[in-house]
Amino acid sequence: MSGAHFDQQADVSSLYVHHHSWLKSWLRRRLDCPAQVEDLAHDTFIRILKSHHVASPTKEIREPRRFLSTIAGGLLVDFFRHRAVERAYLDALANLPEAEWPSAESQAAMLETLIRIDTLLDGLKPRVRHTFLLSQLDGLTYSEIAARLNISLRTVKNDMAVAFDHCFDLVAAQ
Repeated sequence: MSGAHFDQQADVSSLYVHHHSWLKSWLRRRLDCPAQVEDLAHDTFIRILKSHHVASPTKEIREPRRFLSTIAGGLLVDFFRHRAVERAYLDALANLPEAEWPSAESQAAMLETLIRIDTLLDGLKPRVRHTFLLSQLDGLTYSEIAARLNISLRTVKNDMAVAFDHCFDLVAAQ
């Protein structure tokens, strides 16, 4: 059924029944953790259920496996990026004396926050992200940022407006 048309009016369960095993096999080739394969396969179908694509009865999925691998591929990218953030956080934590480590609950909350910040920053164009970080983390003024990046003050203001709009949109969506 991989080349067959998938009628959007059919229940998503049909997509699941016909392609779930294939999706898990596809994920197994990219991950070495069976539990993570199960989680990502599950998350792929959850993403489909939440998407507007499935809600539109006028659309059809011509290549269901390509559709699934595109969604799962995005989830894989997020998974590996989140794992990199977690690794960096744990490395930073390891540099602290054990007595100064936050509680497990605080560590989990901090990691969740770091992943959200990473996701937020990933949605910005590189120059906008760099401008935003220079302002918010390094505390540079807009004039200092303009001089450092060799861009106009107006560009810095525009980049910051884009960054703040992006932050607002993500917070409002949650």
